[in-house]
Amino acid sequence: MIATYRGQLSPALEDLSSSANLYLHPLEVTDEKAVQSFAASIADHIDVLINNAGVIGPEDQSLTQVTEKDWLETFAVNTIAPLSISRAFLPHLKRSERPRIVTISSMMGSLSDEGTGMYAYRSSKAAVNKVMQVLSLELREDGITVCPVHPGWVQTDMGGANAEITPQASVAGIIALVDKLTLDMSGQFYTWEGKEHPW
Repeated sequence: MIATYRGQLSPALEDLSSSANLYLHPLEVTDEKAVQSFAASIADHIDVLINNAGVIGPEDQSLTQVTEKDWLETFAVNTIAPLSISRAFLPHLKRSERPRIVTISSMMGSLSDEGTGMYAYRSSKAAVNKVMQVLSLELREDGITVCPVHPGWVQTDMGGANAEITPQASVAGIIALVDKLTLDMSGQFYTWEGKEHPW
């Protein structure tokens, strides 16, 4: 298993790497050259690619305060990077017998969600949902399943301590979903519980 991280490697990640079959690699997902170089360094095939890097964006994303710069930075990580990474690893996925691309999205990117504010975050997630839907159509002939997934409101630095579920519960649900994904399910938006989510 291969995982990437940005910034300093935390002691918890170091412990996880030493105790599990896990290779950790630093990666800035918005650096296209770094992404290409990383992909070129991987010789094996890839069965499952999970685009998990994401940012919530600026603290104040209200109608009057969100700036173009902050908006573009949020899009760079949440929308453009998942496509860039998926594209870089297509040769590895095509060598797999059951290739899958899962991109962590959010219910806040659903057009059926009527929340206000958070313009940069909401729009970046809505956009990545569409990117993954288009990618699913283009990669169907290659047998590659592509799905965005809402991970739930998770107790992380981004979700906060009052969030509904633990990271462990979210991860367990996403793993179960990934295990059952088939090409017939490609292009759908799912929740961490394996249920279809409205676009």
